[in-house]
Amino acid sequence: MEDMMKSITKKLSVCLLYFFMTLLLSSCTATHLVRSPGESAIYATLPDASHAPRGLYHSVAPGETLWRIARMYDVNVSTIKEANRIANVKKLDIGRELYIPDASPRKNVIILYPNDQWKYIIIHHSATEIGNSMQFNKAHLRRGWEGVGYHFIVDNGTCGKDDGQIETTPRWIKQLNGAHCKADNMNEKAIGICLVGNFSRDKVSSRQMRSLVSLVNRLRGFYKIPKKNIMGHGQVQGARTECPGSRFPWKKFWSRLARG
Repeated sequence: MEDMMKSITKKLSVCLLYFFMTLLLSSCTATHLVRSPGESAIYATLPDASHAPRGLYHSVAPGETLWRIARMYDVNVSTIKEANRIANVKKLDIGRELYIPDASPRKNVIILYPNDQWKYIIIHHSATEIGNSMQFNKAHLRRGWEGVGYHFIVDNGTCGKDDGQIETTPRWIKQLNGAHCKADNMNEKAIGICLVGNFSRDKVSSRQMRSLVSLVNRLRGFYKIPKKNIMGHGQVQGARTECPGSRFPWKKFWSRLARG
C-alpha cells in the first residue's frame, strides 16, 4: 500500500507541474450566488467502465462529500471512514487520497435539483491537454473567482481521473451561477459543461463523448431544455471564441443525442 501511495503521489506531482505549464482556461467572468437548491433533489447515476470489485484510491475533488464518493463506488460511508480513519465526515480536504476497499465499478453520480433557472446548456473545452476539477479550481481561484467556473467536468483520463469520468463541481452542488460564458448573460441561465482537452487540435475520446451525451440527455430531460438551447461556447451570440474547438464532432454529438 505504501508503494502504491508513493506512485500516486509522484503521478499527481507530475500532473500538477505539467498542468500549470499549459494554457490557462478561457472561462468568462464569475458571478454570484443564486437561490439555494430546493429541499428535494433527484439522485441518478450514469454508466461507466466496469471491473470486478477491488481496492483503489480516490482523490477528493472540489465539492465532493463522503456520501457522494460512497455512492460512486457502491460502498458504505462507514467503510470509507474506517479505512481512512476519518474523524469528521463533513470535512474532507480537496486532494486527499482516500482508500476505497472493495470498490465496485465507478458510477458518475449526478444530482438534479429542482430549479427553473436553467434554460441552456453550453459545451466547452479546457483548451489544455490535461486537467481535472481540482486543477481548474486552483486556476480559477487564482483569477479571483469563486472556484471552478463550470458546473460539470468530463475528464480525459489525465491527472488521476478516468477517461469519461464526470465531475460535479461545487457550482452545481450549490446551484451557483456559472463563470464560463459571459456572452448573452449565459452565466445566469446556462449549465456549463467542460470537456478536458484541446479540440482545436485533438479528438474527443469515445468515452468522453458517451459521458457527454448521457449527461446532456439527463439534464435536458429534467430541465426541459430544447435542443436549440444546447450549443458550444463559440455559438453563443456575442462570444468571440472557437470553444469547444474547431474539431469538436458536432455531427456525431447530435446523432448520438437523438438516439439517447
